[in-house]
Amino acid sequence: MPHAELDAVPDTSAAVDTPLSPDEAAYVAAARAHNTRRGYRSVWTSFTAFCTDHDLTPLPAAPATVSAYLVALAQAGAKVRTIAKHLSGIRAAHRAADLPDPAVTARVTAVWDGIRRSHGAPPDQAAPLMPPLLDQAVAACSVTRTWKNRPEEPSLAGARDRALLLVGFWGALRRAELAALTVEQLGPERELRSGRRGRVLTLHRSKTNQTGDQAELIGLPRAEHPDHCPLTALETWLDLAAITTGPILRKVSTGNRVLDQPLHPESINNLVQAATNRAGLPGGPYSAHSLRAGFVTYAHLRGATDRAIAHQTRHRSMDTITTYIRVDDVFTENAVLQIGR
Repeated sequence: MPHAELDAVPDTSAAVDTPLSPDEAAYVAAARAHNTRRGYRSVWTSFTAFCTDHDLTPLPAAPATVSAYLVALAQAGAKVRTIAKHLSGIRAAHRAADLPDPAVTARVTAVWDGIRRSHGAPPDQAAPLMPPLLDQAVAACSVTRTWKNRPEEPSLAGARDRALLLVGFWGALRRAELAALTVEQLGPERELRSGRRGRVLTLHRSKTNQTGDQAELIGLPRAEHPDHCPLTALETWLDLAAITTGPILRKVSTGNRVLDQPLHPESINNLVQAATNRAGLPGGPYSAHSLRAGFVTYAHLRGATDRAIAHQTRHRSMDTITTYIRVDDVFTENAVLQIGR
């Protein structure tokens, strides 16, 4: 799409002077993460359908058109965060076509403020998954597979899921980061200053480093107990799956064979949920984000400072860390425990 930050609007060529060359278009597509582009495509499909149904023009959209769309979303029960994504997609489409932003008008601003005030609510949070519940989820992953007409085999899906859970927790990784991990990102084992041993994961790109200006380093220590060790689980999986290059977390067939395709981020989410369901864990809801949230919460409960936690999670704002500290921290230094009744 000409001058695009997304490839969601296929008909903006009339709004620009000169179409992009194929090389320019390729770089433009790389300017946004794949998930962002996909989300914007979905937004634009929804918005243009609304405009068609109401005989309105989507591009350039009048402020009244945008505000009417926001109202329709709110009245349909969409969450404020979802509506915000739609508004962001509409604004991006107008930037892509070098058109004025309809969202910076008084009308849209007032309607948007009213929606947030009327329908705003704290975002749903995944329950933190941390020891000992994490250990139960890991233990619930299958170890072997039995067959009617062939010998018992190690369960490749079980080995992969153990690696996913432990590396995801200890590395405080996002699901997209887990899905994108490759063998080439895993450094050699080394002795640490503490006397323990560990390996370093190098993330060239992440949610907070989309341009790859500076690689982010993730430390994975060798845990004392092999059942709780991210490196043991990871190395066991790589050995059983005979993976020496390329994606680490891959699909496994129902016939217990490793496929070439890496797991999709949503599959990571589903596998974490399946593991917690197998273990019958209380609480919830659990998701892939529970691993990252669990690391933050568990490290905090063990006395780690926010700065030390952020060193592993790569949060740029210490304020963000506090949003991960769950109910466990409510009673800390709370006068309610000092009343004495």
